[in-house]
Amino acid sequence: MKDKNWLISIAVTLIIASALLYFLHYLLFHDLHHIGVFGLHELAFLPVEVLIVTLVIHRLLEERERKQRLEKMNMVIGTFFSRVGTTLITCFASHDPNLESIRSELVMTDAWNEENFSAVAVRMKSYQFDIDTCTLDLERLRGFLLDREDFLVRMLENPVLLEHEDFTELLRATFHLTEELSRRGPIIECPASDISHLGGDVKRVYGLLIHEWIAYMHYLKRDYPYLFSLAMRTNPFDPESSVMVT
Repeated sequence: MKDKNWLISIAVTLIIASALLYFLHYLLFHDLHHIGVFGLHELAFLPVEVLIVTLVIHRLLEERERKQRLEKMNMVIGTFFSRVGTTLITCFASHDPNLESIRSELVMTDAWNEENFSAVAVRMKSYQFDIDTCTLDLERLRGFLLDREDFLVRMLENPVLLEHEDFTELLRATFHLTEELSRRGPIIECPASDISHLGGDVKRVYGLLIHEWIAYMHYLKRDYPYLFSLAMRTNPFDPESSVMVT
């Protein structure tokens, strides 16, 4: 309501200012004919002016702002994978009983192009993410996530990520898993039904992680080759990966 009143006040002020200027023009030159011609000329040009301002200049500024937001967003996403995401992928993938069926498809190289990234993204949509909760150390996973709980909360509070619904969903799922684990006592005392429930939460995070990781790797390959080089050398799906350049 306050914004609406403010806009109305501005509009009325501008109209009054225009009327006063036209009146001043009449007082000085006493030429209504010229005022009419000039006013009609400005009114006729107004649609073109609106077209230029709204559809051209505004779009250019909006596109520039969008690119800036995208850069900031990807910086935040990169921080997430450095601090939490890549470690979680490594942990979950090592307990995925079907990993060998997709491992080779997730080993990226410098030769990858748009088609490669699109193909692997489509492939992952049909892949059934699974986790062997019998071998997964949930106690260790809980410790890892609790150590980074403040970091995850700050990520959720970051307004830059509000436009990225998929990544926000990943953060929400990761934070939910952290909460589920933090509210339990010793994991060894949990019944099989509860471990199965936790396994479902882990699978949800695992699937969302892979999708966002592929999108982030695609972004690095396209815009930051030197960062993509490091990401390739630390690829959690590559058994021969090494950070050392040989």
